[in-house]
Amino acid sequence: MSLRPWRDIVRRQSRQIMVGTVPVGGDAPVTVQTMTNTPTPDIRATIDQIRRCEDAGVDIIRVSCPDVESTAALKQIVRGSRVPIVADIHFHYKRALEAADAGAACLRINPGNIGSSERVAEVVRAAKANGCAIRIGVNGGSLEKDLLEKYGEPCPDALVESALDHIKLLQDHDFHEYKVAVKASDLFLAVAAYQQLAEAVDCPLHLGITEAGGFVGGTVKSAIGIGSLLWYGIGDTIRVSLSAEPEDEVRVGFEILKALGIRNRGVRVVSCPSCARQGFDVIRTVQALEERLQHIRTPMSLSVLGCVVNGPGEARETDIGITGGGNGKHMVYLSGVTDHHVQDEGMIDHIVRLVEAKAAEIEAAEAELQVVAAE
Repeated sequence: MSLRPWRDIVRRQSRQIMVGTVPVGGDAPVTVQTMTNTPTPDIRATIDQIRRCEDAGVDIIRVSCPDVESTAALKQIVRGSRVPIVADIHFHYKRALEAADAGAACLRINPGNIGSSERVAEVVRAAKANGCAIRIGVNGGSLEKDLLEKYGEPCPDALVESALDHIKLLQDHDFHEYKVAVKASDLFLAVAAYQQLAEAVDCPLHLGITEAGGFVGGTVKSAIGIGSLLWYGIGDTIRVSLSAEPEDEVRVGFEILKALGIRNRGVRVVSCPSCARQGFDVIRTVQALEERLQHIRTPMSLSVLGCVVNGPGEARETDIGITGGGNGKHMVYLSGVTDHHVQDEGMIDHIVRLVEAKAAEIEAAEAELQVVAAE
């Protein structure tokens, strides 16, 4: 039994599929995705962007394939990527065939948009032959005309009916390696549709609030929508859709997972909003630390508090903590215990070194445990 039952999240039981080497659904970790925005035929620029996303921790990345030039470039892009590639296909079924043959791990496609049953069958055969999964991507902004006429407007019933129709097209061809998204820019619509779909199917669900907006507004909107669903155990993979760089989408995605305690990667920063009691510039310090600690992948916690009101209490709960003091002299906590003081000058460099050292210590301990377990 959990010591903190009020923090437990019970995940919806979904069946597991494979996207390349990455498991999605079942008991696999919730994965973080993003999408490139470079012209796909520009292979170098696309791979460079993928590399930045990999550094940010992305698990799966989507690449748009609207034309023959894009699918022709895909084979080299797949070869240059360390994570599975999803080929984004919309209307032309031949692009799906080309992408599958080029090594895509997954095809993002709506079977009903690509024409006849024969064409769907061709795509399914290509997916099976190449070990591709398929993501059905229903969007509130591009629902089928008959559903809009039936329901009058995008609504949860319409999104779910569209998803079930697309699922049936795949199942009719004995294809079951699929995951589904029912995205909308209206977070209430998206959340309600996902909740309804989660009860109707057992496949993995890909979460997202589409066209969420810019970095700040889109982050808030996505955190509310995606976070609400994850809190209730719904969701196996996520993409935060921002008008921002793809690597920023990845970082926000991990922050959502970290906030819910679902998956930890890198440094979790606990910091105060600052006030007149602060012993140092908390805002600028946290900004600098977040920037300089992006390379840390080891899960750990850092508290940065400007004064002694809440500082000691927060520091006792984190791996490393700093609490502002008087005369430019601040207390540093290691593993929740007061350890030493640091002056304003060089404080940020000092904290960075402490975090790097702690990360190395954790990694060494984990490696040693693996050696012992292997013996």
